[in-house]
Amino acid sequence: MRRGTLRRVPLPDGLDPASQGGGARAPATYTPRGLRGSRAIRTAAWTVLAAGVTAPLVRRRLRLSAPAVGVVSGAAPIALCVLRPRTRARDVATCCLQMWAYIALYQMPHDDPGALERRVHVDYPVRVDSLLGLGALPTLRLQRWLARPGRITRFDRLLIWVHWIWFLTPHAALAYILVRRRDMFTRAATLMYAVFDLGLIGYWALPTAPPWYAAQRGRIEGDDMPALRRVMYEHGEQFWEDGWQPLYDFLGGNPLAAMPSLHFATSVMAAHLLSEVGRPAAVVGWSYAITLCLALVYLGEHYVIDLVAGLALTEGIRRAAAPVTPLTVRVSRCVQVLEARAAGCPCETTPSPLLRRRPRR
Repeated sequence: MRRGTLRRVPLPDGLDPASQGGGARAPATYTPRGLRGSRAIRTAAWTVLAAGVTAPLVRRRLRLSAPAVGVVSGAAPIALCVLRPRTRARDVATCCLQMWAYIALYQMPHDDPGALERRVHVDYPVRVDSLLGLGALPTLRLQRWLARPGRITRFDRLLIWVHWIWFLTPHAALAYILVRRRDMFTRAATLMYAVFDLGLIGYWALPTAPPWYAAQRGRIEGDDMPALRRVMYEHGEQFWEDGWQPLYDFLGGNPLAAMPSLHFATSVMAAHLLSEVGRPAAVVGWSYAITLCLALVYLGEHYVIDLVAGLALTEGIRRAAAPVTPLTVRVSRCVQVLEARAAGCPCETTPSPLLRRRPRR
C-alpha cells in the first residue's frame, strides 16, 4: 500500500451497521480529525503496552508500588486488544500479558522477605488442619502411611511430577479449548484468570505459610508421628542437581503464599471447563485435579484448609459469572470501539446501540 492511501478496515462484530440489519454498508469517510484520533489512540495503546511489559522488570530499581505495577501491567492486555485484530495469536499473547502481570504481583510481597516473615500467619492453619485431621495434621498422617523414611519412592515421584506440571496445566487446558472450541475460549480464559487474580487478594491480605515452613519453625508437633518432610524439595535437589535452586527461585517467587491454594483452585476450574468440551477431556481434568489434591497435602506444600479455600474461590467465581457477564460484555464492546477507531474505521461518536442501556421490559 502506498504511503498516504487508506484502507477500509471492517468494524468488530456487532458494531458494523451492515451486521445490525441496516442494509448496505455505509461508505467510509476519513476526516483529518478521525485520522488524528486514530493515531492518538494507537500511540497511547503502544505506550501502555510498553509500560505494562517493562514495569515488572524495573519495579525494584524504580521502587514502584504494587498499585502502580498492577494498574500498568494489568492494562497491557487491553492495549494489545486495541492495537491488533482478534486472532488466535492475539488470544495467546493476551493471556501471556495477563500472567506477566499476575507473576509480578504474586512475587512483590516477597521483595522484602523480612517484612513478609513478620506478617506471615503460621499457626492458624496448623490448628484448623489438626481439627480436620482429628488431632494430627493430614499431611503427617499421609506421610506416616505412604512415605518411606530417607527414601524417595516411585509413588513420591509420581506425586511430585503431578505437582510440577501444574505450572503448565491451566494454560494447557485453555490452549486445548482454543483449538477445539474457540467459541468457548473467551469465557474460559476470563474464568481461569479471575481465579488467579482474585487469589492474589489472599496472598496480600492474609499471607499464610505452608506446612513445610511451619515444620521448619518448630510449629508442628505430632505424638508418634514422623517429622514432616518436604519431599518435593528433596527430590528436586537430586533430580535437577545444580539447576534446582535457580529453578526453584524462579517458580517459587513467593514461598509464603499458601492461602488460598491456587494450584487446586485453577485445576478445579480447568476440570470444570474441560467438562464443557466433552467427556474424555472431563475425565482427564478431574483425574488430574483429584490427584493434585492428594499430592499437595502429602508433599507438605498445602494444608487441607488451603485447598478448601481454593475450591470455594473457584465455585464462587463460577456462581458470580452470570450476574457479572453483562458488565464484561459492555467493557468488551468499549474495547472493540477503541480497536475500530485505532484501526482508522469511521465510528459514530455516539455509543453503539449495543453499548446503550436497554430499557427493562
